Amino acid sequence: MKQLIQTFKTGEIQLIEAPVPTCDPVSLVVESTCSLISIGTERTLIEFGKSSFVNKARKQPEKVKQVLQKIKTDGLITTLNAVKTKLNEPTPLGYSNVGRVIETGNLTSGFKEGDRVVSNGPHAEFVKVPWTLAAKIPDNVLDEEAAFAVLGAIALEGIRLLKPSMGETIVVIGLGLLGQLAVQLLQAQGVKVIGFDIDESRVTLARQFGVEAFLSGNKEDDLAKVNSLTHSIGADGILITASSSSADILPLSAEMCRKRGKIVLVGVVPIQAPRNLFYEKEISFQVSCSYGPGRYDPLYEEKGIDYPLPYVRWTAKRNMETFLFLVSAGKLSLQPLISHRFDFNDVHRAYNALEKESPLGIILEYAPSSKTRTKTLPLFPATSEKKNITQKQPVQVGFIGAGNFAKGVLLPALKATSCDLRILSASDGFSASIVGKRFGFKEVTSDKDYVLTSPEVNTVFIATRHASHASLTLKALQNEKHVFVEKPLAISLEELKELYQFFQNHTSPKLMVGFNRRFSPLIELVKKRLPNIPEPLSIIITINAGALPLSHWTQDPQVGGGRIIGEACHFIDLAYYLTGSRINQVAAISTSGHPETDEDKVMILLTFENGSQASINYLANGNKRYPKEMIQIFGGEKIYLIENFKTLKSFGDTIHKKLLTQDKGHKNEVAEFITAIASQKEAPIPLQEIFEVHLATFAVQESLIQKRFVGLQEMWDKII
Repeated sequence: MKQLIQTFKTGEIQLIEAPVPTCDPVSLVVESTCSLISIGTERTLIEFGKSSFVNKARKQPEKVKQVLQKIKTDGLITTLNAVKTKLNEPTPLGYSNVGRVIETGNLTSGFKEGDRVVSNGPHAEFVKVPWTLAAKIPDNVLDEEAAFAVLGAIALEGIRLLKPSMGETIVVIGLGLLGQLAVQLLQAQGVKVIGFDIDESRVTLARQFGVEAFLSGNKEDDLAKVNSLTHSIGADGILITASSSSADILPLSAEMCRKRGKIVLVGVVPIQAPRNLFYEKEISFQVSCSYGPGRYDPLYEEKGIDYPLPYVRWTAKRNMETFLFLVSAGKLSLQPLISHRFDFNDVHRAYNALEKESPLGIILEYAPSSKTRTKTLPLFPATSEKKNITQKQPVQVGFIGAGNFAKGVLLPALKATSCDLRILSASDGFSASIVGKRFGFKEVTSDKDYVLTSPEVNTVFIATRHASHASLTLKALQNEKHVFVEKPLAISLEELKELYQFFQNHTSPKLMVGFNRRFSPLIELVKKRLPNIPEPLSIIITINAGALPLSHWTQDPQVGGGRIIGEACHFIDLAYYLTGSRINQVAAISTSGHPETDEDKVMILLTFENGSQASINYLANGNKRYPKEMIQIFGGEKIYLIENFKTLKSFGDTIHKKLLTQDKGHKNEVAEFITAIASQKEAPIPLQEIFEVHLATFAVQESLIQKRFVGLQEMWDKII
């Protein structure tokens, strides 16, 4: 299929070939018939992309602060590489899509194959969308009319926040596409509408709908017009639908507003105004969020959990349905808003018009005969640089997942090895195509099962969300594929037990979990010194993890397993590796009383069979200015201190090292795994250690609940 993308670095747009996305339980896959270009949003994105690096920074001061902080903690080179990767990252364009459903997830409600729907899908021949952000189209509504429903829902949500009543006067500032929809929606509610814009053609169009519309002049003239039409009372409410850098719009809105009136911002303008303008009139000001309640809520969008209607009457989906109802009832006139129509294959002409003309509604049309409906797409042969190592077995890699960690860490490490990059899978298709081309895969697909069963693949890398790790790993192993899976291997004891039982009956293939920190060059330097210490070690590992909202997927026990299962396992493995001894007991305590969660503010104590001990402080309540990871190793009157995997200091020893850039061991772990397969040697981490580290991690949870030391043998007994 074809999909439209834009690169932030240059602003360039292009049509790419990508696999058709794979449906998931809460989504619909839709074959597009048309889509609407959002003039304001998409023009802004293109202008931002074409701006210089300095101008990009000026427009995002908060991002600049984040970059400066990252330089302090992670180093200049690591930060620059991260910024470069982000700027080179293409993004899909568009969010107003119409088409027919070709596949439904088993947890969707109210949709079937063949339904005509509008959704927030991008400009692409096939799209995957949450069922909660889609709406069925009435039979008497044309596809190109339905394409306005998402923008209509944005306008409608702003109006709902204003709560206008019949007979009131509302001023709409900005008569672009969003404003034209807003004035008609307001009129349908029996509201008197006054409109302002700096474009005379848009003012003329609004007048055709019966709006008292004016070409915006100076402040005094605009204010005089409102006072004249409201008998000097002022408007009951102001709806700002303009996209402007002018700081005058909000103060002017306050002056137009009556005492105790309301202002709602739907567009984009600077939020700057003298306090007294709002104070003296007791004006209410609110910023409207997108299509309505549910938008940006992971439970609503990613899990498909709709808000109960008796408690949340209007959601993003129900706002779209309301807009379509009004179109069906003949209350809205949309044909006058369509200024251009283009075939999707001529999309560059459409965006040329967006930049050089003053369009209003641009419709992209998708010809049925031109679409390629396949979930797998061949690319160019792999071009990975090969190392001079003796290969007893070629390493043919299938890679599942194309998220930030995969793109920024694992795939660059893989490309530097001897492996043959065969197939890359990502469920949305778009990511698979972009990332697959960047790293030289031979094929890309949206179907992960294609990777797991392909005879062209003998090694599978899994870099998906945590909940899928165990099932994908087991399927790959059952298909006789070597597996590298990012931590954690499993998020439940039941999953871990199933994998353990597999290896009780099989001696191959190889399994590797992404416990990268033991492969860090600084850790390796210290590890070589530790055999010279003839006594048990004391280890303190402090992780300044940083706060994450409960809505983040890693905090979800069913998706990420929680931060202890998902992240703290790294450091249990590191302590295990440094002591060189099996774990004996585990204890853990957490804070109590934090408003969101105490589960990511945990102190873990490990005891080892050789008498060593480790304290792991996984804390999300610290400050970003403090180093993110600190490792202290005590023993034999020596102390080794590693800070952020950049610097190593020793006390009582002569070893000191400062790296040019942070190195957490990712490149080394991937290289060692590939070498082990190619040379038919043992995997870099023994299976017994992998399972014991995960059992110790689950023991942390047991200890937090039972408030006691948990013996590792107790945990082993649960899976043997």
